[in-house]
Amino acid sequence: MFGFSDETYLDVASGNGGNGCVSFRREKYIPKGGPDGGDGGRGGDVVFVVKQNLRTLAHLKLVRTYRAENGKNGMGDRCYGRDGADIEIPVPPGTVIKDAQTGEILKDLTDVDRWVFLKGGRGGQGNYHFRTATRQAPRYAQPGEKGEEMRIGVELLVIADIGFVGFPNAGKSSLLNMLTNARTKVAGYPFTTKIPQLGMFRYGEHDIVLADIPGLIEGASEGAGMGIKFLRHISRTTGLAFLIDLSDDRYLEAYDILCKELESFEPELLKKAQVIIGTKTDEPGTAERLEELKQKYPDKQVLGLCVYLDQGVDEVKQAFIRMVSDQEAAAKKGEDEGPQGGFTSAPDLEAYYPEDMSEI
Repeated sequence: MFGFSDETYLDVASGNGGNGCVSFRREKYIPKGGPDGGDGGRGGDVVFVVKQNLRTLAHLKLVRTYRAENGKNGMGDRCYGRDGADIEIPVPPGTVIKDAQTGEILKDLTDVDRWVFLKGGRGGQGNYHFRTATRQAPRYAQPGEKGEEMRIGVELLVIADIGFVGFPNAGKSSLLNMLTNARTKVAGYPFTTKIPQLGMFRYGEHDIVLADIPGLIEGASEGAGMGIKFLRHISRTTGLAFLIDLSDDRYLEAYDILCKELESFEPELLKKAQVIIGTKTDEPGTAERLEELKQKYPDKQVLGLCVYLDQGVDEVKQAFIRMVSDQEAAAKKGEDEGPQGGFTSAPDLEAYYPEDMSEI
């Protein structure tokens, strides 16, 4: 798990505005030059920049305090102070910014390239702005405004289309390696996957992002095994693939146990599109177990899979493509219909349209 981090906290502050200047023009042959104090510069902003090449928040654990530069003070001869430099905080796609105290989501940076979080303080005006006919020598200038300061929580939610859910050693990593260029660790002992792994499955001109989540066990919602700390990474997926090891004696109970753990974490996850994949069909007796699984869940799509013998791989691919395509079609239909459920109009048969526009 070295180098992986999906949540942290930061102390961020925008810059203070520079103070205005109190100054008077002093020049030969001009005995009463008048006020010429310049304005202070604006404080720097705190800006979050989404970088596509980042995958974790590990770099934010090295430096936890980010402060933008203060604006410079104004000077005489109506010289303005320089604006403070912005501080840019790079984050990976799918980052969520929260209030560290209340847990309120301040901003979801999905589909956002750049977001200004805290604005810098405004610079104060110099005494040049306060001259009047009756007050020709003002000895007053505005101070710069203070910047904002806040402690925030930064949380990463991996953006994927299909999330793999299953017990340890159910074949999730093997399937990910088969369908994508990912090279996750595969071994004959539990919890070989300790952090979420992503892979890109390409078909035609479309790409489907697959996410392999560390295995769940019964009681994960209570902290057993690796717990449910990584389940947040499938909260944005289009669908879920439940991988069940048919060589395991709990093959008929596995789906119900996994659903129970998901429901304890977030009930909305069970409303996503689902496919059940029975793995390791090359083992003796698994063909009969696959049929029993199909009979137990007749309303679910149940597929058999053996990665090493390339059995059922095409059916799994088609299932993933169909899940994503159906979601895209539903989203497009919602956009076309609009919030009112579509545009409809009826002609007004009693309307009067004069031929001569001068009658109007």
